Amino acid sequence: MKATAMVCFVVGLCATMLLMGQIPGTAAVRCSYMQLVPCVDAITSSRLAPTGACCSKMREQRYCFCGYLRDLSLRQFVSPKAAYRIASQCGVKIPAC
Repeated sequence: MKATAMVCFVVGLCATMLLMGQIPGTAAVRCSYMQLVPCVDAITSSRLAPTGACCSKMREQRYCFCGYLRDLSLRQFVSPKAAYRIASQCGVKIPAC
């Protein structure tokens, strides 16, 4: 019984540390559309392919896309069509929103 309680305690502690970002390599992505600045050229011109830096940021921010797509104030700068085009060119799958 004591072993079971200890295992539960350790699992709970690890889960808490993971959620708090205290375990190296588990830092949460901060959703900020400004992180996608390397994609400006590809956004403004459909003829330009996204750069490696753009694709890297697209991969990093992919879980933020639903929030970005819902933000009507961002649509004056980036259309959903452009966002999906760039994601596709970078090989990034946008989660279902």
